[in-house]
Amino acid sequence: MPSVAIIIGFAIILILAVVITWFAAIAYRKNIAEAKVGKAEDKAREIIDEALKSAEAKKRETLLEAKEEALKTKNDMDKEVKDRRNELQRMEKRVLSREENLDRKTEAVEKRENALSKRETELVALRSEISDLEAKRTQELERISGLTSEQAKEYLLKTVEDEVKHETAVMIKELETRAKEEADKKARDYVVTAIQKCAADHVSETTISLVQLPNDEMKGRIIGREGRNIRTLETMTGVDLIIDDTPEAVILSSFDPVRREVARIALEKLIIDGRIHPARIEEMVEKAQKEVETMMREEGEATTLEVGVHGIHPELVRLLGKMKFRTSYGQNALKHSIEVAQLSGLLAGELGLDVRLAKRAGLLHDIGKSIDHEMEGSHVTIGVDLCRKYKESATVINAVESHHGDVEPQSLIACIVQAADTISAARPGARRETLETYATRLKSLEDIANGFKGVDKTFAIQAGREIRVMVVPEQVSDADMVLLARDISKKIEDELEYPGQIKVNLIRESRVTDFAK
Repeated sequence: MPSVAIIIGFAIILILAVVITWFAAIAYRKNIAEAKVGKAEDKAREIIDEALKSAEAKKRETLLEAKEEALKTKNDMDKEVKDRRNELQRMEKRVLSREENLDRKTEAVEKRENALSKRETELVALRSEISDLEAKRTQELERISGLTSEQAKEYLLKTVEDEVKHETAVMIKELETRAKEEADKKARDYVVTAIQKCAADHVSETTISLVQLPNDEMKGRIIGREGRNIRTLETMTGVDLIIDDTPEAVILSSFDPVRREVARIALEKLIIDGRIHPARIEEMVEKAQKEVETMMREEGEATTLEVGVHGIHPELVRLLGKMKFRTSYGQNALKHSIEVAQLSGLLAGELGLDVRLAKRAGLLHDIGKSIDHEMEGSHVTIGVDLCRKYKESATVINAVESHHGDVEPQSLIACIVQAADTISAARPGARRETLETYATRLKSLEDIANGFKGVDKTFAIQAGREIRVMVVPEQVSDADMVLLARDISKKIEDELEYPGQIKVNLIRESRVTDFAK
């Protein structure tokens, strides 16, 4: 029992101790909690105070920035307003200035209009006065001269004619000057080439050959039964046979001298052989063609040896030989080329240039004439193409191209060939013109010019290639000279036959003489 009581007492004590401990713990926790709450409240108050302070500072800073921004905006706006005000002032000044200028221009225009109106009035008055003076002049002229209406009309027509004549002369001179500037070289070349190929003054001499017959009976054999022999011969050779009343002779006519030579040789062989029929004609024509071809090659080779030029392409040598059958105004083209080559060599030697190259260029300068009847184009163009085809030097090509002035010469050798060609062709007698004929032609030139009214003296110079006409200045005016030159040129073209062209040069000289006393 006493132990139970002890235990119970111990248990009560223990319970009391637990209860006290529990209350003590609660009180401790409460104190701790209160202490933490106090600290938290203090912390919170500190944070709030700091926040208030920071917010206040922020507020002040924001207010300052806002004030600064507002001030800056105000300054910018003030500046912009000031700039716009200045711009408006400048625009206003500009507008005022333009208005002033416009006013001045308006005043000037008004003044000009007034002046024009005044001048127009004066002009009308002046015209009226001129009309009155013209009428008075006409009346005075009629009174003084006693002219009839027909005579007065003739006088007026003569006055108008003189005016029109002057204007026509001025217009012709302008057109001629323009034409010479644009096409002088080409026109000269075209005219020379056309005359060279179709010259009527020597066509009978250079397009026919004469074949002698042993007797007139041979004409019938050449014609053959129903004309088959002559037709075969003409077809094979391209040559016209003219069998007329000429005793013991047949005329061969063709513009191609090579064909004419082939026909001549074939016909002579047929006459000697005596057997004339189509088959024999074909055989003889073939033999004649081969013979002429051989002759051309031999003639070309002999020419190169004579001139002393070597290394020319065989085809060019053959074409040189072919030029033996080509004439220009009666002057043999091959002989002319040889002469030009020799002259070119002599001139080149005098100037210290390459003599062989000069001779080569002179020899080949007219090579195009060997086939210019077979191809389109001038002999200059054809010659240049041939020289390029057979690899001639640039100097030779330029000499061929420029010897008639088609292009500018690019070397002294080209100039030498040009001069040699002129010397060979222009000298008296070079182009089958006797001295008597030459002198007669020069006299005819002078007589034609002297036959015009107002011409004082005429001189034919440069082998008849130019005439200089001295006119009487009191009778021929500057405007009349243009028409007079055309009239003289036209009359020379109509009445004379000549190679190339003739320059008509009119000279009007005014002299004033006085004496010191």
